[in-house]
Amino acid sequence: MSSEAVGEQGRELAERLNSDCQCISLDRAALSRELGQAPDGDALATMIALDRPHLFSGSTVFVSGEHVKHMAEIIAAIERVVALPAYLEHVLAYAPAVARHQPRARGVFLGYDFHLGNAGPQLIEINTNAGGALLNSLLARAQQACCDVVTVRLPGMLGGDPPEHLFLEMFLEEWRLERGEAPLTTIAIVDTDPEQQYLYPEFVLFRRLFERHGMAALICDPAALTWRDGALWHEDRRIDLVYNRLTDFSLEMPASSALRDAYLAGAVVLTPHPHAHARYADKRNLVALTDPELLSSWGVDEATRGLLLGGIPRTEEVAATRAADLWARRRQLFFKPAAGYGSRAAYRGDKLTRRVFEEILSAAYVAQALVPPSSRRLAVDGALVAMKIDLRNYVYEGRVQLVIARLWQGQTTNFRTPGGGFAPVLTLPLLESA
Repeated sequence: MSSEAVGEQGRELAERLNSDCQCISLDRAALSRELGQAPDGDALATMIALDRPHLFSGSTVFVSGEHVKHMAEIIAAIERVVALPAYLEHVLAYAPAVARHQPRARGVFLGYDFHLGNAGPQLIEINTNAGGALLNSLLARAQQACCDVVTVRLPGMLGGDPPEHLFLEMFLEEWRLERGEAPLTTIAIVDTDPEQQYLYPEFVLFRRLFERHGMAALICDPAALTWRDGALWHEDRRIDLVYNRLTDFSLEMPASSALRDAYLAGAVVLTPHPHAHARYADKRNLVALTDPELLSSWGVDEATRGLLLGGIPRTEEVAATRAADLWARRRQLFFKPAAGYGSRAAYRGDKLTRRVFEEILSAAYVAQALVPPSSRRLAVDGALVAMKIDLRNYVYEGRVQLVIARLWQGQTTNFRTPGGGFAPVLTLPLLESA
């Protein structure tokens, strides 16, 4: 069988299973056992069950191997362009001043988010502090074969390493890039009011991971950090590395001032950092990545341009001078704030009111060609429900570490849908006998 035929078979099989397989693959008892492997594990399992009931979907999402491969090719094409001096000069021109500080650390957990459109995978956005990776590695181990066509293997894995090992090595590499062979002693996982964050359970899992490998770890608000004596401190602990989960991407809030000062002084390894956000995650970057003339002027080769223009929906900057044109085309567009995250203040054009559109015109927004997501049909409370699918690739140094899905209903991705939440990805083919 030719590779094209196998690819087509994989796509058709994935679509059929996403439509017709309503099996529950998540073994919640196994998930509780995974969570419970620590002194605080039972409390963590209870927290998720009671306060975050839609964090994990009960089902697997099926994706063809061809689509997984094509997502990786689009990511590699973006990485080639991001490495160009002309691209960096372009994006730093509209970035905050702090982004011009360029550390050696690359930034952990790039999240490349895709929809599967009619033309295959379409990159919707890139995030620099993409959450959920460690939660999903745990979720993958709690799966069971739900029907004959599904073989028992770790979903979403693209290599032989367990995800936890890849993630730990990534943090150690960030440290080595900045500090060489010096010992990494203390890590702070930092977010605003961390215990109130929806993904707080993942912070606990990261603290557990770091501690199991001999490092002290703590979870704190940035306001609990102090900059003194040439170092960053949490009470009487000197902090070596900060795993940054803040959405204050430029560290401009008053609570982030100590972290910002230590970062700019080179006194702490911060990952991810403002430079990484400016380089990858500002939504205005997608305007450049879908501008064929600009790409050509930078010397981007034809094959790379083809991957970008075919794999990223055309994105344009919103300007008041183009208000009439944008309003007329709004039903084919999705509007996003340039520095947005988590679907906040993002709008499908066909849902826009005039009042919200006027607010968008006065802010920094982009408009992206609308790519409706593919769907996964599941039985929820006795009824079949079509869930929308978002695919996330966790990436470091251009390498895809894990592919996962998020299932939801509504205008934007969320964790409020019964039956929705994070879901493992089972990659097809190569199940040619199915």
